[in-house]
Amino acid sequence: MKLLTFLGLTLLGLFFIVPNLPKEIHPEKSAMVSSSNKVVSAYNNLNANHFQLPNLESFSEALKGFNSFKDKGYFQKNFLTIIDFSLSSRMKRLWIIDMVQNKIVLNSFVAHGKNSGEDYANQFSNTNESNKSSLGFYATGEVYQGKHGLSLKLDGLEKGVNDNARKRAIVIHGADYVSDNFLKNHSRLGKSHGCPAVPMGLCKKIIETIKDKSCLFIYHPKGTSKLIS
Repeated sequence: MKLLTFLGLTLLGLFFIVPNLPKEIHPEKSAMVSSSNKVVSAYNNLNANHFQLPNLESFSEALKGFNSFKDKGYFQKNFLTIIDFSLSSRMKRLWIIDMVQNKIVLNSFVAHGKNSGEDYANQFSNTNESNKSSLGFYATGEVYQGKHGLSLKLDGLEKGVNDNARKRAIVIHGADYVSDNFLKNHSRLGKSHGCPAVPMGLCKKIIETIKDKSCLFIYHPKGTSKLIS
């Protein structure tokens, strides 16, 4: 009798055992994990070329946006320029990356707008005469000779974020206040009227490298791209 009872309870217990099945992974979550892994892999394989690497955070958002906008036909050249305005103006916070060779080809100082902050930029605007920098993704345009000499026009790609760049005359140009000497005398770079101004000695090289429809991304944690899919 005891044996029958034991066997009955054992069979009953086996009946109610639920197999430990693997949890279903949502396709969107799986895609996000895969995308994140690709970004980290690209970052780890980035050839620094003796330059300082950008932060992973700025690189990650820049790479995702570059791929998204390129797929939509906004860019014709495989260069990605990252400007990280979360960093001090005393740091070289502009990077130009050759996306074919996955290599940094240039790392430079760059100024922010005079109403965006002192050493650190923390205020941004898309409004004319605000004298503030604008964040987000841009397509580089044509080269011209302006009041600052050789300059490069920019087209803002994000509505309400930087799409007034042409109207505001936000361009890349050289400036004497973006230099080691200015840093030594003022403990920070000088400031522009909103343009990402670069050193005079590197201006031509920067412009010739990235002109004619390459990607420029200006990063700060306060701003996130609205158009990255």
